Amino acid sequence: MSRSCFPAWAFASLNTLNVIRISKYRPTLVGHPWRRFSASTNRRQILDVSALNNRIIPHYQQTKTASLLALHWPEPPRNILLMPKLHAPHVTVSAVEFAKHIHNNYPGLNLVFESHVAQSIHADLPFPIYSAAPAATPVLYAEKIDLVTTMGGDGTILRAASLFSSHFSVPPILAFSMGTLGFLGEWKFDEYKRAFRECYMSGCSVTTEDLGDPHTRTATTTAVDGLPDPEGWDSVRGNGKCMGLNRTSKILLRNRLRVGIYDSEGRNINEQILPTSTAEPSLGLEGEPLLTPHSATPGAAGGRGGNSPYLHAINEVSIDRGSHPHLAIIDIFVNGHFLTEAVADGILISTPTGSTAYSLSAGGSIVHPLVKSLLITPISPRSLSFRPLVLPLHTKVVLKLSKRNRGRELPVSIDGKRRLGVTIGMEVRVEGEKLERTEDGWKGGVPCVIRASSKSDSDGFGEDDDSWVGGLNGLLKFNYPFGSGS
Repeated sequence: MSRSCFPAWAFASLNTLNVIRISKYRPTLVGHPWRRFSASTNRRQILDVSALNNRIIPHYQQTKTASLLALHWPEPPRNILLMPKLHAPHVTVSAVEFAKHIHNNYPGLNLVFESHVAQSIHADLPFPIYSAAPAATPVLYAEKIDLVTTMGGDGTILRAASLFSSHFSVPPILAFSMGTLGFLGEWKFDEYKRAFRECYMSGCSVTTEDLGDPHTRTATTTAVDGLPDPEGWDSVRGNGKCMGLNRTSKILLRNRLRVGIYDSEGRNINEQILPTSTAEPSLGLEGEPLLTPHSATPGAAGGRGGNSPYLHAINEVSIDRGSHPHLAIIDIFVNGHFLTEAVADGILISTPTGSTAYSLSAGGSIVHPLVKSLLITPISPRSLSFRPLVLPLHTKVVLKLSKRNRGRELPVSIDGKRRLGVTIGMEVRVEGEKLERTEDGWKGGVPCVIRASSKSDSDGFGEDDDSWVGGLNGLLKFNYPFGSGS
């Protein structure tokens, strides 16, 4: 392995020290003339994520009484991507606490951070962590990451989903609400021990104690030659008893949009899309191609991630007038049929998850995330009769700039994370991502770990709607009364 496969910041020190060699189950230190990150201890290192084992693909099984799916790990997850909210010191402190808990109680796991986060946090962690150069992140994370844990608000979850936007398969996302709103976040941070254990043990066959007990014993392992024995769940004690589908973590597969941007000659130009902000380098480097279209066959990329000629959006795709003083003029086609010429500040194509985001602010409908659909929402349209539409998920929508735009370039944004300017003759093609049911369960979408409801009726509806209804009332203040009597 050459030095060129490591990011430039990996060679700050001039000392000759250790790197990590990956055995079948766990890392071991070996001598090698590469550089170390910190002279204070030989364990505070940032190692390249490419050395880790390929990811474990979980199964999502349909339950008999609920629309939520059941998470089943075929073997214990090993590589955990931890994503704290950016520019939030109190969240960074919590991330360090969480990382130490994982390292101490689940010794077989490897913690992965984005490069800019790893640089700022590794000195506080007395053990090696993993990262990747920003340009290599989209491919390596799709190949290596078993589970994503976010600590922040909805923006942090969007950031996590955007890292896998060029792939069909997304790892499960366990979200802790530590942001401004947190409508998508399921767990409070003070529940992190229970939440992670439920997710980690989901689908296991170990006979152990009750998962619901917040005071369960910490996980321990049997030492072999002074190193933790990672042979599956049998090495972990004090976790929850597996009782089939009823005792697994619940998964909500959030639909995504497939987005392709085409030039006037019909060529896909997704590789020209750039990050909206340089503050998130893991989404790609300014001035470098973010994506190269590949075969749209699921499971390409070594059978793990599977690159696509599309980008995926979990919230919305928007096209707007930008800084121009005149309204945007956009032709909208639905399944090849001309729908209307929109004269507005812009147009939104949203998922049900995105229906409580930008679309809601623009006057769009609120749609439950289990409803397989997509939304067309105008942004401040000139015509008062231009109302939001809810269409079937697999509807093919094309947004094409009208010749009446006077040659202007209008910005297209994907989840607010990536952007590209489009001109007359160019098209934005959008359709819902297909969720496929296979022998191993469901595939596609963004699998989010959902808090199980404390109550449900015989049909399981309470379980499905508990957190969503609570979010509408508690966070969005749905139909909240106003006035002195409220």
